[in-house]
Amino acid sequence: MPDLATIFARETHAAVLSGAPVPAGLTARDPTQVARRFAVYRNNVVVSLVEALATRFPVIRRLVGEDFFQATARAFIAANPPRSPVLTVYGDAFPGFLAGFPPAAALPYLADVARLEAARTHAYHAADAEPLASDTLLEVCARDPGTWGLVPHPALRVVASRHPILSIWRMNQPGATPGPLANPTGETALVARPALDVRVVLAEPGEGAFVIACAGGASFETAAEAALADAPAFDPSRALARILAHGLAAGIRLDPTDTGAQR
Repeated sequence: MPDLATIFARETHAAVLSGAPVPAGLTARDPTQVARRFAVYRNNVVVSLVEALATRFPVIRRLVGEDFFQATARAFIAANPPRSPVLTVYGDAFPGFLAGFPPAAALPYLADVARLEAARTHAYHAADAEPLASDTLLEVCARDPGTWGLVPHPALRVVASRHPILSIWRMNQPGATPGPLANPTGETALVARPALDVRVVLAEPGEGAFVIACAGGASFETAAEAALADAPAFDPSRALARILAHGLAAGIRLDPTDTGAQR
C-alpha cells in the first residue's frame, strides 16, 4: 500500500493538471489563501506545459491560431500529463490526440503535420553518427545485392501521409507566406540530422518504403523490391545517390554468411 506521502503527491499532481479541488491536507500560513495560491501554481505549471508544446509544434500553432492552440494544448495536457521531468519530447502523443480531437476534424492533415514536427525533435536528439561515405558504398555495390543492406542514420525518421504535409510545413515556416497548393497530394518526409542541423527532405516515390525496409534489416535487394511494390517507378540507383547526398545512411550491413562485418 502506498504511504501517505505518495498518496498526497499523486493527489496534488492530479489536482494541478486536471483542475480537481485542492488536495486535502494542503495548507499555508494563511489558510484562507490556500485555494488562491494553488490556483496560481496550477496556472504556472499549465502555462509552462503549453509553452513546451508551442515550442515543439510551432507550425500547428500557426495553422490553428493562438486561441485554438491554447485551448487544444490545455485539453491535451489534462488528458496526457507529463510522465517525465524532461520536457524536450513532451507531446509525443499530441499527433494522436489531434487525430481524435473533434474540434480539429475540419483539418484532417493536422495530425500528420504534428507527426512531422515530433519527428524533427527526435531527429535532433538522436545519437550522432558519421554519414555513409561514397567510397564505402562503392566497395560493396559490386556484390550480390542480396548480401548487403544499408544501415539508416540513427536520426532518420520517415513520416508518410495522405496529405501534402511537407509542403504545408514549409509554407508555414518563419518568413514564408502560406498559399494554395498547386498539387495537394500525399507526401512522405524523410527527417534526418547528418550533422548539426535537422533537415527535412521530400521522399521520391518508393523511397519511404525502401528506407523503412532497410531499417528493418532488409538487404538492398529486398528493400528495393519493397520500394518497387510501393512505387513501380522507383529507381534504386537514384535512391542511393540521394541517400548519400542527404546523409541518410550511416553504414553497410553485410550478410553474416558473406563477411560477418558491418561498415
